[in-house]
Amino acid sequence: MQGVRGLTPGGPLRFVGRQRELDLLLSAVRHPPAVVLVEGEAGIGKSRLIAEATTALTREHRPVLVGFCHPLREPFPYGPVVDALGKAGPCLPTGLLPPATGALAPLLPDLADRFPPPPPPTDDPRAERLRVIQGVRSLLAAMGEAVLVVEDLHWVDAATRELLLLLARDLPPQLSVVLSYRTDAAGPRTPVLGSAFRRPPGIGGAVIPLSRLGESDLHDLATDSLGFHATPALAAALFARSEGLPLVAEEDLLTLAEHSRTHGFEGIAGRLRDADVPRGLREALTERLAALSPEGVAVTSAVAVLAVPASQELLTGVAGLTEDQAERGLVEALDASVLREDGGGRYAFRHVLAQQVAYGYVRGPRRIHLHERALEELRQQPAPPLVQIAHHTRALGDRAAWLKAAEEAVDHATAVGDTGTAETLIGQILDEPDLDPAVRSRAALALAGLAARGVDPAAHARRLRRILADPQLSKAARGEIRFGLGLVIFNELADTAGAEELEKAVEELGENPSRAARAMSTLTLNEGQGQEMARAWQERAERAVEDGRDEAVRALVHGNRLALLMRSGDPFDWSLLDPLPRRADDPDIVRQSARTLHNVADVAFELGHDRRAARLMAEARELARQVGYPLAECYIAVALLRMELLAGRWDTLEGRFADIVAAYPAMTLPRIEQALCLGRLTAADGRRAQALEHFTTAAEEVQQRAVSAALRAAAGLTAIHLAQGNPGLAQAVARKALDLLRQAGAWPKATGLVPVAVEAELACEAREAAEQLVEDAAGALAGRDTPAATAELHLARGLLAMAAQPPRAADHFATAQQLWQDIGRPYETALAAEHRARALAETETDPAEAAEPVAQATAAFTSLGATADLARADHLSRSLGLTKPGSGGQRGYGDRLSPRERQVAELLARNATNQEIADALFLSPRTVEQHVANALRKLDTTRKNVAAKLTEDEAAAGR
Repeated sequence: MQGVRGLTPGGPLRFVGRQRELDLLLSAVRHPPAVVLVEGEAGIGKSRLIAEATTALTREHRPVLVGFCHPLREPFPYGPVVDALGKAGPCLPTGLLPPATGALAPLLPDLADRFPPPPPPTDDPRAERLRVIQGVRSLLAAMGEAVLVVEDLHWVDAATRELLLLLARDLPPQLSVVLSYRTDAAGPRTPVLGSAFRRPPGIGGAVIPLSRLGESDLHDLATDSLGFHATPALAAALFARSEGLPLVAEEDLLTLAEHSRTHGFEGIAGRLRDADVPRGLREALTERLAALSPEGVAVTSAVAVLAVPASQELLTGVAGLTEDQAERGLVEALDASVLREDGGGRYAFRHVLAQQVAYGYVRGPRRIHLHERALEELRQQPAPPLVQIAHHTRALGDRAAWLKAAEEAVDHATAVGDTGTAETLIGQILDEPDLDPAVRSRAALALAGLAARGVDPAAHARRLRRILADPQLSKAARGEIRFGLGLVIFNELADTAGAEELEKAVEELGENPSRAARAMSTLTLNEGQGQEMARAWQERAERAVEDGRDEAVRALVHGNRLALLMRSGDPFDWSLLDPLPRRADDPDIVRQSARTLHNVADVAFELGHDRRAARLMAEARELARQVGYPLAECYIAVALLRMELLAGRWDTLEGRFADIVAAYPAMTLPRIEQALCLGRLTAADGRRAQALEHFTTAAEEVQQRAVSAALRAAAGLTAIHLAQGNPGLAQAVARKALDLLRQAGAWPKATGLVPVAVEAELACEAREAAEQLVEDAAGALAGRDTPAATAELHLARGLLAMAAQPPRAADHFATAQQLWQDIGRPYETALAAEHRARALAETETDPAEAAEPVAQATAAFTSLGATADLARADHLSRSLGLTKPGSGGQRGYGDRLSPRERQVAELLARNATNQEIADALFLSPRTVEQHVANALRKLDTTRKNVAAKLTEDEAAAGR
C-alpha cells in the first residue's frame, strides 16, 4: 500500500531523537584513546545508537569490532571480546603482528595464520590469562584507530569484565572502547566494570545516558513507517502507549502497518488509543503471536524456551514438528518480524524483552513439556551444552539434577578457561537455600580457585572476602580460602595486611600441614614484623614440612630460609643457591627456584651486591619464563629496571617503566617503583614540584606495605623538602619513616633514609638526634656484609663531622665514594664526591685539593644528564675558583642555542617552571626569564611545544 514502509528485518525505521548523543559518541571515538559508556533501560535504543555510529565510522574506514554479551551462553574464554576480534581479519595490518598476539591463535583459529607462533604452553592458568590479555591489547594496538564495541555489558562474565577494566585503564593510544549496558539490570550503584572506573589522565570519552523519546520524535518515527497517515493524534496515542520507549513504539508501528494492510487506515489513532489491551510491548507482541499459525506458534515457543539463538534442526526437535512444518513456521515468524536470523544459521527474537514476552505466552504445561524436549535434544548433541542443560533442569524445578548439571558445567567451563561462566554458575549454586554443607564448601573452594586465576588482584581479593563472609563454610574450606586471600593481598597487592589473613589461615589449616607450612613460610617475608618474628615463623614452617612429601612446599620453605638469611645482612654463603633445582618434572618446584633466586637477588641488591644480584635476577627471569610464572616475571622486570636506574643507565627508563605498568596494569609494585624512579629523575633535573608529586604518589601507594619502598619514598620526600627550604617538614617525614625502619630492623638495606635524615636533623639544629641515629645505624651494621648501607653510614658520619672536623668528614666522604664506586652506582658516587669536595674546601689546606672530586662529580652528573646536580657542582667549582675564566667577551651563538639556553630549553621540555629552572641552575629569576625568552625565540616555538622543536633541532644538527 502506497506510503506505508513498515519494518522489515533488513530495514530499521528512521533514526530519530538521538542526534546529540550520536554526535557525542562520534566525537569521543574520533579522538582516541577514549572509553564511551552508553547506558539506559531495556529497549531505549542503545544498540541502534551504536549501529548508527558504526555506519558512520565504517565510512571513514575506521575498523569497528562488535561483540555481544549473552545471558545464557556456553563456556568460551572472553567470549564477547573474542567474538569481536574474530571479525578483525580485513582490518589487520599487512606486516608482522606483535609477538604477544600469538597467544590469541587458539582462540581465533580462523586468523591463526596471521599471528606469530604462540608461546609455549604452561600449566599455570594465570599465566595463560595474562598472555591472552596482553595479546588482546597488542592486537588492538596494532590495528591503529580501531573501535572495540561490547554490547549488553549487564550480562558480562567476570573474566571479560576484568579484561575490559584492565584495557580501559590503559588503552592503546589509537583505540576507543564503547560499552553499552542496561541501567535497570546493572543497577546504578553497581560499577558496570566491576570496579569503580575512573578515566585515567590522557584518556577521553563520555558517559551517554539515553532517555525516552518525546512525542515529536515518535511522530517522525510514525511518519517514516506510515507516511501521511501518521497524524498528530496517532503520535499522541503512540506516545501514551509506549511512554517514549523506542522498542515499544516500533513494535506498535509494526503491528499497525501489518493490520492496516488488511483493514485500512481509517481511525488507526483511535484503534491504537482504545485498543482493548494493556499498553506496551507485551500486548503488541502478543497480538502478533496470536496471529501465527500453529506451526509458527510452536517454533516461536521453542525459541522462547531455549533462550539462546538456535538452529532450525534444534528448533524442529524441540517444537516436535516435521521438517516441513518447522520450515513453514520459521518462515512465517521471520516474515512477521517476530524472529530474526543472527547470520550464523541460528534464529532468535529481535530483543530479549520480546523473548521474555513470548516465554510468558507459553502456557505452563506446554512450557514444561518444551523444557523436557529441550533437555532430550541437547543431551543428544555431540558436545552437550552443559550450561543450557543446567538452565533447563532448573526451569523444571529438579534441584538435584540442576546442582549436578551446574557442577558439571562449572568443571567444563574451568577446563576450557572460561572462568567468568564458571563463576556465574558457582554464584547461583551458593545462592541456593539450605545447600548441603559439602556442596557449599566444594563450590566455595572452586570459586576461590577461580579467583586465584584472575589478573586483577584487587578484584580477586574482593571475591575471596565475599566467599569468606559465608557463615556455613567448613573450617578447612575457610582456611584454604583465607590462605588464598592472604597471598594475594601480601604478594600481589604488596600489602602487609595480608599477613593478618595468613596468620588466621595457619590456625584454620591445622589439619593440612602442607598448606599451613606455605602460609607460615610466606609470613617470614613480612619485613614489618622484624627479624625475630620472621625467624620464628620460618622455624615453625620447617618443622611442619619435616615429614611431608610435598616437594614444592619443601622448596618454598627452603627458599624463604635463604632469603631470610640474606635479609639479616650477615655474610652469606652464595654456594647455598647452587643446589636449587633448575629442572624438575614438577613445574612448581622450578617456580619456587625462580622465586627464591628473585627474593635473594632483590635483598642482595638492597645490601649493595649489585653485580651478583643482577646475575641472579637474570637467571630467575629465565626460569620464570621457562615455567610460565607471570607474577615473578613482573617482579623481576621491575627489579631489573631498578638496577638500571642505580647503575646510571637512565636514557630509556621512563618509557620502559611505562611499558611494564601497561603490561601489568593491576599490579601494585610496578606503579610504586615507577613513581620512585620518576621521583629520582625529576629531582636530578631540578623539577622539584614534579619530584615531590612522584614521591608522594609512591608513599601513598605503598604506605607501610613494603618496608624498603616505603623508606625510599620517605627518603625522597625528605630530600625534596630540604631542597625546598622546609627542614621542619623534612624532619617530620624522616622521623616517621625511622620509626618504621627501627620496628622492621631494616638497617642492612640501603634506602637513602639514614643520611638524609641526619641532614634534616642537623638543619633543625637537632644534633643529638642526628648523633643517636648514626650510633644506632653503626651498631646495627657492625659485623654485617652490607656495603651499600655502610656507604650511607659513612656519608651520614661525614655530614655530622662537616661543621667541626672537615678533614674527618672528607675521609668519610672519600670512603663512601669508593664504596659506591665498587658497588657500581655512579649517581651515589658523584654525590659522595661532591660532598668530599665541599669538605676539602673547608679545610685549612689549599682549596685546590677539591678540584679532583668536584671534577669527578661534574663528569658523572654530565654523563647521567642530572642537570640540577651538574649546575650545583659547577657553582661549587666557580665559588672555589677552580673553573677557568673565559677568554674575555661573550661568545656569539647567533640563532643557535647557547649551552645555557639549551639547558633551559631542556628543562622547559620537561615541564619545569621558571622557579625550578632558577633553583636547578643557580640563576636569578630575571636571568631565567631572559634565557627562556631567548630559547623560545631561537626555536621559534611556544613553551608548550618546546620539546618537539628541540627534537627537530637536534635531528637537523645530527646530534
